[in-house]
Amino acid sequence: MSGGLVGWIDHERDLTQHADVVRAMTDTMADRGPDGGALHLTRHAALGHRHLALPGAAEGRQPAVFPAPEGDGVALACDGAIYNLAAVRRSLGLSPAATDTDVLLHAYLTHGADFVTHLTGAFALAIWDGRQRRLLLARDHLGLKPLYYHAYPGGILFASLPRGIMANPLFTPRLDHSLMTMVLQPRLTLAGETPLAGLREVKPAHVVTYAPGRSPVSRAYWRLTSEPHEHPPARTAERVRELFDDAVAGQLPASGPCGAMLSGGVDSTSVAALAARLLPHPLDTYCVEFDSDEEHFAPTELRPDVDAPYAAAAARFMGSRHTTLTATMPDLLAAIPATRRARDLPGWGQFDASMYLLFQRMRQDTRVALSGEAADEFFGGYPYLFKSELVGRDAFPWLGDGPRLADYLVPELARDGDEKARYAQLMGEVPRLPGERGLDARMREVLYLGMAGPLAVVLDRKERMSAAQGLHVRLPFCDHRLVQYVWNVPWSMKCGGGLKSLLKEAMAAILPPSTLTRQKSAYPHVQNPAHDQALVREATWIVNASESPLRAMFDAPRLNDLLKRIGAGELRAQLPGGSSGAQLLVNLVELNAWVRDYRVSIS
Repeated sequence: MSGGLVGWIDHERDLTQHADVVRAMTDTMADRGPDGGALHLTRHAALGHRHLALPGAAEGRQPAVFPAPEGDGVALACDGAIYNLAAVRRSLGLSPAATDTDVLLHAYLTHGADFVTHLTGAFALAIWDGRQRRLLLARDHLGLKPLYYHAYPGGILFASLPRGIMANPLFTPRLDHSLMTMVLQPRLTLAGETPLAGLREVKPAHVVTYAPGRSPVSRAYWRLTSEPHEHPPARTAERVRELFDDAVAGQLPASGPCGAMLSGGVDSTSVAALAARLLPHPLDTYCVEFDSDEEHFAPTELRPDVDAPYAAAAARFMGSRHTTLTATMPDLLAAIPATRRARDLPGWGQFDASMYLLFQRMRQDTRVALSGEAADEFFGGYPYLFKSELVGRDAFPWLGDGPRLADYLVPELARDGDEKARYAQLMGEVPRLPGERGLDARMREVLYLGMAGPLAVVLDRKERMSAAQGLHVRLPFCDHRLVQYVWNVPWSMKCGGGLKSLLKEAMAAILPPSTLTRQKSAYPHVQNPAHDQALVREATWIVNASESPLRAMFDAPRLNDLLKRIGAGELRAQLPGGSSGAQLLVNLVELNAWVRDYRVSIS
């Protein structure tokens, strides 16, 4: 079912007269679905889908339609994969030959909108029920697959990516000024928000329903729940391993090759090592390094060492066929425009580019791959989690005390209360455990904050960069059953022995010693003075050039002073994890490129 979907519901227009627009919307998804596409078009409802064929999958034609004697019937378009498809098929009494779309349609016809509660997977789907004249949009539990929508008087547009909506002349991209502080601090973005006025994203674990003449209504179908943890430490580690084994086994492709990202850290090595044991053929593993590392790499708190030696050792340990991609600075710079196209929203520059290039290499060998992403958020893998001075403050603990781009907005755009208001909102949402006190209670809050904001940054990068290559990357640590279980493990048991100590105990039997003893090291980014200087030059132009569209948004004298300090190398000690000061400018440079490339109105 993987690929990309688009749609248009309008109770005033005859959409059969706008087939060219629907086709144009669908064609914007061609990179996500390179294996063909199709439309379902009626007077007031249109669905389009581009298809990515996966080996061994029982895939049905999309859009899939359950006809009705009169009217539109029920039409479905879906992007992603349902990992418990066989179980759902059996529960509905369907033939083993029933395709994935057959199963989803019958599940909807049997259970109504609640059918999503029966699914395990990574999915975004749209169902138009012509019998009830109702649209249903839904995303998986963790939001692994994207789905955006724009409601307007008389109808609604929706698509896997914003470009599908932008291809319709009814939508004009305009910057939402009320969210400028969040555009420059993406880790604080709340679920559903986008920087474009009128564009919303379906929230993870939510269903959005729309009926002509009414506003869209969003409701959650799943939430984390807090309950007392009953298992002792040894049994807890066993249960984590059981749930993890089940998640990995359920996400392996039915046939054909399978790849895995491999850094040599605990997360990726756990996924790859187990997959290597389960597959009937050798696993292909992949790692990225930079040609400038030998000259310019400097250890930081977040990245104390390079991945390549650890990844190679882990590959030898598990017997995988291993490839190390060496990326050059010209490679990264050449890839950045494609990474922007993969998102349709402000991106992360070279942080995106290295992953894009890695997935490009992986796509030469496979269409399905595995990743250890998100274990840090669930099992406690970030150094800031162990700093009492950060987790003890009544604020987002990962922000630190260094300068932020949002601090340099002009007063009309700066919203001083935003950060505190968002913190208060999320704190009000934390599913607390009655009677829990002290560090365990606070760390439950802190982990929830990380899952509510920064997790989406991690997941979106992985999804957008892989899907743009026609590669379906699966994340076993995001199985919602595993996430729910780990959520209720007390912090003292989860990380009493240090970063991810529970996860290390659970996976010890399948990990090499070099992985178990390695310090946490974040996904690699290039360290190159020439790149840092280029960021400073670009930011200086954005702030000062008369033709710069963003110039009027910033307090130029103050921001110019910051740029001089960054150019002089003065800020490293003030930024979280010891990052280069120039990395602070990535969001500014990417925002400028996005406004330019997508002709976003900022007036």
